[in-house]
Amino acid sequence: MANIKIKFPDGSTRDFESPITPGKIAESISRSLAQKALAAEIDGKVVDLAYPISHDSEVRILTFDDPHGREVFWHSSAHLMASAIMELFPETKLAIGPAIPDDFSARFYYDLDLPHKLTEVDLEKIEKKMAEIASRDLPFQRSEENRIKAIGDFNAEHDLYKSEMASEWTDEKVSFYTHGNFTDMCRGPHLPSTGQIKAVKLLSVAGAYWRGDEKNKMLQRIYGVTFPDKKMLEEHLHKIEEAKKRDHRFLGRDLDLFSIVDEVGSGLVLWHPRGARIRNIIENLWRDEHFKNGYDLVFSPHIAKLDLWETSGHTGFYSENMFSPMPVENVQFELKPMNCPFHIQMYKSHTRSYRDLPFRWAELGTVYRYERSGVLHGLMRVRGFTQDDAHLFCRPDQLTEELVKTINFNLFFLRTFGFKDYDVFLSTRPEKYVGTPEGWETATAALKTALETAKLDYQVDPGEGVFYGPKIDIKIKDNLGRSWQCTTIQVDFNLPERFNMEYSAEDGTRQRPIMIHRALLGSLERFFGILIEQYAGNFPVWLAPEQIRILPVTDEWNAYAQEVCARFQGADLRVNVDDSSEKIGKKIRNAENMKIPYMAVVGKIEAESRELSLRKHKVGDLGKLSVEGVIERLKAEESQRSLE
Repeated sequence: MANIKIKFPDGSTRDFESPITPGKIAESISRSLAQKALAAEIDGKVVDLAYPISHDSEVRILTFDDPHGREVFWHSSAHLMASAIMELFPETKLAIGPAIPDDFSARFYYDLDLPHKLTEVDLEKIEKKMAEIASRDLPFQRSEENRIKAIGDFNAEHDLYKSEMASEWTDEKVSFYTHGNFTDMCRGPHLPSTGQIKAVKLLSVAGAYWRGDEKNKMLQRIYGVTFPDKKMLEEHLHKIEEAKKRDHRFLGRDLDLFSIVDEVGSGLVLWHPRGARIRNIIENLWRDEHFKNGYDLVFSPHIAKLDLWETSGHTGFYSENMFSPMPVENVQFELKPMNCPFHIQMYKSHTRSYRDLPFRWAELGTVYRYERSGVLHGLMRVRGFTQDDAHLFCRPDQLTEELVKTINFNLFFLRTFGFKDYDVFLSTRPEKYVGTPEGWETATAALKTALETAKLDYQVDPGEGVFYGPKIDIKIKDNLGRSWQCTTIQVDFNLPERFNMEYSAEDGTRQRPIMIHRALLGSLERFFGILIEQYAGNFPVWLAPEQIRILPVTDEWNAYAQEVCARFQGADLRVNVDDSSEKIGKKIRNAENMKIPYMAVVGKIEAESRELSLRKHKVGDLGKLSVEGVIERLKAEESQRSLE
C-alpha cells in the first residue's frame, strides 16, 4: 500500500499507510487522545473518526475542548434524543434536530410533530431513555443511498418532513446515520458512539413553526444539553441559574432602565431616564474618543428613496430584513436598514483628491430592520436600534494601516467596559454576493493581514460574510463565559463601484476609494443589554445612573441631606435624596434593590459633625466620612475604568 503524509496542527508530519482513519491516527498518537477524540478536521472539513483518508492531508483531531468537536457532540445528542422519543412515542414525526452551540443554555434541539402536548413528566421520561440508550454504547454508523430512492423509501405521511428535506438535497447521494434501531437522514458528522454522552438534561419544550414559517404547522421543539461528564453538566446548570438572575429583561424592568410595550410595538425600545443616563455616558465617551482618533461625526435621515437601496443592492440581497416601502407623493421611500449609502452620498458631494484620504466618518445612526416576532428578544434582538457606525474611505496603500487602527481602537473600547476575552472570526464570501471573486480575495487578504499585524488569533468562518464584502467579527465573552456578537469590521470594494465613487490619484487618473464599514459596540441597545447582564445590574460607579443616594433618618434631617446633595451635584456626581416617609431600614433596602453603588445616611450625629455615614452596595457600613472625603472616594472610583 502507498504511504500518505499527514500534517498536524503543530506543523509536524508523519507517514501512514493509505487509507487511514482519523480514529487510527488518534490511537497512534496516544491512548488518552483516542479516548477523548470526537471527530476530526481534514483539510478544513469536519468528518467522522471513521472517515477514510487516502491522500496527503492536514489533520486535526477534535475533542470536546474544540468548538467543532462540541458541535459534533451536541448534534449527536440531538439524534440520541430523537431515538429516545421514537422508542417512547413511535407515532412521532421527526422534523429537524441541529446543534445550537451559540445558545448559552440549550445546546441542541429537535422539532417534532406529536399528537399530544409534551409535559415536564414527558421530558423526564425522554431524559431517562436517552441515558439508557447512551449507556448501550451504540456506534453511529454512516450509510448512503441514491437521493431519488431515498425520497421514494420515505413514508409519504409519517416521514413528510424528511421527504421534503430529501427532495431539496442537492447531492446525488443522501447520507444516513444509524445507532441501534434508529436511523436519521443527516449530513453528519457524528460521534463514534452514544457511550461518550455521559450527562443529559432536557431544559424545555416550546412551539416552533416548521422552517420558521408562520404559514406552516406548529411543531414542538425540545431543547437539551449534554456533556461528557456530570460535573460539567452541574457547572452548566449553575451558570443557567446565574444567567436567569442576570436576565436584562427583568433587571431592566426592576431597575427602571427601559421597557418594550405592545402599545408602541414589538422590538421598539423605550429608554427610561435611568437607562438613558447610562446611554448618555456611553455616547459621550464614544464621541470623545472618536474625535481623539481622527474621526468626524455625521448625521443622516431615517428614510430615503427606495432607489438608493436599489443602487446599494439592499433591495436585492437584504429585502427580507427591510420594512415595506412607503409611498410619499408618488415616490417610494424606505426606512433605513443601514447608514452606509448616506455616507457615500456625503463623499460624493465634492470632488475628492488622494491627499484628502482617508476620511473617517462616524454616526450614532438609528436603523430599522424587520425581525420576525419569534426571534425578538429584549434588547438583544429588536426592530429599531442605534449603531455605533462608521465608514472609512481610503486609498489601497492605506487599507492595512486603517484596519489595524480600527482593530486597536475597538480593543480599547472593549477593555474600557471590562471585556478582556473574545473570539475573533474572519467571515468569507457567501453564496449570494455582489462584486467579483478577485475583489473578494483582495478584501479578505487585507483583513487577514490586519489581524496578523494586530497579533490577534482568529478563526475562518466560511461563507458568513455580508453580501458586499468579507468581515471581521469579534464576539466578547462575559463573566459567565457567554459569547456576544458586537464588533464588525468589513472591507468593501463593491459599494464604491455601484455608486461610482472616485478620487483624483497622484498621477491625475480617477481611482476608486476602498470603503471600510465598522461598528465597534454593535448596536447600543444590544450592548446595553450585554452590560446589564455582565454586571448583573451592579454598574460600576463610572456607569451607574445614580452613583450615591442620600438617606435622611427622618424628615428633620432633609435640609442637611439637600445641602449635601447640592455639594455632590457641584462635584458633577449623580445623586438623589430619598426624602420619603419610609423608615431608614426600608430606605436602605430600596437603595440596595436598585443596586446603587453608595448610600449616605444622615441623622442628628452626622448633621452636627457635618459628616456622612457611608454605606456600599452589597458590603454595608463603611463608617463616617466627611462630605469632601466621600466626593474624593467616588471621583477616584469613577476615574478607574477597566483598561487592562
